[in-house]
Amino acid sequence: MSRLPAHAYPASRPRRMRRDPFSRSLMRENTITASDLIYPVFILDGANQRQQVGSMPGVERLSVDLLLPVAEECARLGIPALALFPVIDASLKSADGIEATNPDGLVPRAVRTLKARFPELGIITDVALDPFTSHGQDGLIDENGYVVNDETIAMLIRQALCQAEAGVDIVAPSDMMDGRIGAIRTALEQARFIHTRIMAYSAKYASAFYGPFRDAVGSSGNLGKSDKNTYQMDPANSDEALREVGLDIAEGADMVMVKPGMPYLDIVRRVKDEYQVPTFAYQVSGEYAMLKAAAQNGWLDHDKVMMEAMMAFKRAGADGVLTYFALDIARLLKARA
Repeated sequence: MSRLPAHAYPASRPRRMRRDPFSRSLMRENTITASDLIYPVFILDGANQRQQVGSMPGVERLSVDLLLPVAEECARLGIPALALFPVIDASLKSADGIEATNPDGLVPRAVRTLKARFPELGIITDVALDPFTSHGQDGLIDENGYVVNDETIAMLIRQALCQAEAGVDIVAPSDMMDGRIGAIRTALEQARFIHTRIMAYSAKYASAFYGPFRDAVGSSGNLGKSDKNTYQMDPANSDEALREVGLDIAEGADMVMVKPGMPYLDIVRRVKDEYQVPTFAYQVSGEYAMLKAAAQNGWLDHDKVMMEAMMAFKRAGADGVLTYFALDIARLLKARA
């Protein structure tokens, strides 16, 4: 092969640093650890209850007794937190979602059990009414089916206090009502729950990627043909996300979240650059289901796309990710160590 004269090349050859594994490692800008992960889990009432979620391969609804070994593995692998999402029996659902405030309900009992067994494991609870309402909306509705804001907040405060009393570490309002972060923060302070953190779903979009999740918690049938466009954000907007995040920070949020994840990495980056606060993303059920289905069909390499997706979150600025891949990622990291 003939050699071109040296002057034909620039002084810098970026491929030099890509030639060997050691130099690629030296210049790697982002890394993935188990500490980046939050594992969302679906909980059922009763004992020895296990149900597969058909639209989410590998994901199960579990009664709390069966969740304990999962929590133990999370603690052992270094996953810092679990996020609990309840599957409520239809007989307990109502128009006002009052079961969400029951101190002996599924969520408070799960929190007490988990914190007693694994005090080092962070527990996050969802503050929203959709698992508890007969209509599947995240709040109370008026005679026209419109989700009313202030009346909903009053119920959310009761729900958050119920969870705080059970000993939860982080309450995570996911409802997108105006002003709910400030109202919940004030209520927590007045009740002396000064250490209870708030993870605000600050930029939660009205996304089509939530379908499998709604199947998992049993709210899709209640919601029917209705939508959540009057309170969740329009996917076309990004400036609005910054306004929402800024409001939640000012109202007392300790950390903020963008949801969904990969289709909204631009929002994660903008939020992190603008506010430089703890910023999280949720790799939602539809994202998980797509990657799982493609891998099961042999179209994608499961572990490679799982880790590449996770790296995309880190590169975009996420401090942590709620992902149904959390156990798979942590196991893979441990095997590679």
